[in-house]
Amino acid sequence: MKKKIIAMLCVATMCASFVVGCGSTEETTSNTANNATTGEATTATDTAASTASGALKTGLGTSVSIADSVNASAEGDGTAQCDATIAAVTVDENGVVVECAIDIAQTRIGISADGKITSDFNAEYPSKQELGDAYGMKQASAIGKEWYEQANAFADWTVGKTANEISGMAISQGLASDADLAASVSIHVTGFQAAVTEAIANATAGGAQAGDKLGLGLTTSISNSVDASAEADGEAQAYTTISVVTVDANGVITSSIIDAVQAKIGFDSTGAITADLSQDVRSKNELGDEYGMKKASAIGKEWNEQAAAYAAYTVGKTAQEVAGTAIEAGLVTDADLAASVSVHVTDFNKAIAKSTANAK
Repeated sequence: MKKKIIAMLCVATMCASFVVGCGSTEETTSNTANNATTGEATTATDTAASTASGALKTGLGTSVSIADSVNASAEGDGTAQCDATIAAVTVDENGVVVECAIDIAQTRIGISADGKITSDFNAEYPSKQELGDAYGMKQASAIGKEWYEQANAFADWTVGKTANEISGMAISQGLASDADLAASVSIHVTGFQAAVTEAIANATAGGAQAGDKLGLGLTTSISNSVDASAEADGEAQAYTTISVVTVDANGVITSSIIDAVQAKIGFDSTGAITADLSQDVRSKNELGDEYGMKKASAIGKEWNEQAAAYAAYTVGKTAQEVAGTAIEAGLVTDADLAASVSVHVTDFNKAIAKSTANAK
């Protein structure tokens, strides 16, 4: 319900683009690209990390929209678009944010007027943090800042605050009203706000301790998409695997969360979008038993149970040790681990490699 209300607010304010709240005019000039750039930690983050003590809780939150999908036409291809805003946090015993990371998996899948997927099925889509300066916002930004710089500034602003303080922040038409924050963040923030407050609400004790570093990693694929036909609609599927970790000074994982956003956007043989663009797209962990894997699972476990089991397996290991997990055809070969995890883990490991690398 919370996400639906936010989506309605975005529509009411006629947000121009994709979810960061629903986007901003600065976002319309963004392009494609390649390499990761995550920016430096700020003084606020360093201060909160240094003053925190004892055990920390680790949380993950998502805010997902497909509202910017457009139909194909005689003038050109349509786009099935998923914007998954993802936040990771560590919080102390009082629910105060110690560290926060924010990213967006923005997946645009081309659809032709004859109902065919025109995008590369085998491509991996970099997140906005991975795109870094190549995302191309800075040149059009009123404050001269790239997307990742603004996302990191918002993440740093949350440090030292509770969920109530973040949910109660001053916002006007999706934008931060506070002058100091607005000087660093001129894009819409309602998506950030929703993901961060959900991450705080979801935070649990998984082994993280004060001084551990937080990392967020995403990997996205469209390989499960299918063309439309005369008999059935096609489906543009944006599948983002999410890893959140904390690591200690020796690079050992101290807490781990795995989730996935599987956005399925239907379209017909003319390239017209048939999916409900206002739908609330929930992650697999949010779906829980509703995802429906348990009844077909050879080990009788739901997807979120298996993801949690694999995440627990990674705790106490380094990124190199996780990467060295014995796998055959995408499946784990260790009998004990296979008793709890029968799903493919290749994308889990890719996301974990990114999240551990980003834990700095």
